[in-house]
Amino acid sequence: MINIVLFEPEIPQNTGNIMRTCIATGSILHLIKPLGFKINDKEIKRSGVNYIDKCNYFIYDNIDDFYNKNQGTYYYFTRYGHKPHDFFDYSNPKENIYFFFGKESTGIPTNLLKPHIDKCMRIPMTKDVRTLNLSNCVAIVIYEALRQQNYPHLLKDEPHKSKYFIEETK
Repeated sequence: MINIVLFEPEIPQNTGNIMRTCIATGSILHLIKPLGFKINDKEIKRSGVNYIDKCNYFIYDNIDDFYNKNQGTYYYFTRYGHKPHDFFDYSNPKENIYFFFGKESTGIPTNLLKPHIDKCMRIPMTKDVRTLNLSNCVAIVIYEALRQQNYPHLLKDEPHKSKYFIEETK
């Protein structure tokens, strides 16, 4: 199972986009307080495009609350990581994988990263930017893990129109 952990997220639109990605991929979202918004804010609903009621998510009072309630393999995303996001093996669909992302303004605190330095990673990019948008990072990583698992339980054909929509279109 793929889990996304947002440590103290600040921007409701990012969280709404991430909720939509979690729904699309069957991933679980974990939100660690404090949150920079209310979960029912209109910005989250707009970004989630009215799908967020289908999102499987949990909210925790703090990082210790999260750690006490969840077990699995933890990976931490930081611009200071030394390994690329595709370095690790996520191919076991039965493994409980947790991808941690920090708040938009400061990331994950170093005191949380240091004990897990071997599981810290970054998405490769040029020197011209410090980071990518949080919701883009989450999407990149979820789909890398799912690619390694051959997209279990995900549809590879369009379910809302005909599988042969392009071929049938005049």
